[in-house]
Amino acid sequence: MKTRKLILILAFVGLSSTLGFGQNIAGSAHDFSNKNWNPGGEICEVCHTPHNAVTGLTAPLWNHEVTTSTFTLYTNSVSPSFDATASQPDGSSKLCLSCHDGTVAMDNFGGQTGGNQFLTGNKNLGTDLSNEHPISFTYDATLATTDGGLFDPTSTNSGLGSTITSDLLLANKVQCSSCHDVHNGSGVAKLLVKSNAGSALCLTCHNK
Repeated sequence: MKTRKLILILAFVGLSSTLGFGQNIAGSAHDFSNKNWNPGGEICEVCHTPHNAVTGLTAPLWNHEVTTSTFTLYTNSVSPSFDATASQPDGSSKLCLSCHDGTVAMDNFGGQTGGNQFLTGNKNLGTDLSNEHPISFTYDATLATTDGGLFDPTSTNSGLGSTITSDLLLANKVQCSSCHDVHNGSGVAKLLVKSNAGSALCLTCHNK
């Protein structure tokens, strides 16, 4: 039995290394190990757990309460140039918003729901996303053709080793993680996946 547990632990560690979990998270904006609301001092536990994870999610071994908010979206009524189909945040973006929408406490993890540590300032995006970059929409060759101001994600190099689709999209959708590296594996400021000097990150997708 001990051998089986050891194998499972090693497999999780191997997966974490492969996906970049914790690579540079220590000391980053997502290092909560020294917060008084995280008495265990664990870096990963606020979001992930090896046991009794929240089910039905795309994130591995999720451990944090998930937002149930309905969001006001960035749509073509806000910007006529937006040609994608807007939808409520899903996938990894919904998990990001489970701290950043201001309705779920950061210390609501490990089954706790009565926390009182909420994000404040510009880190609290709120539930009105109409003035934020749109997320959770499909970005494919069809949208690029319709829009005219976007590169074809299936053939454009992201600058990260492959195409926009492979490196920046999740299930062909733009999510928070398309621009932000939650585990800070890139080491770039503001948890960006790559530098935005000269708008380089923006211009990865936008043909301007």
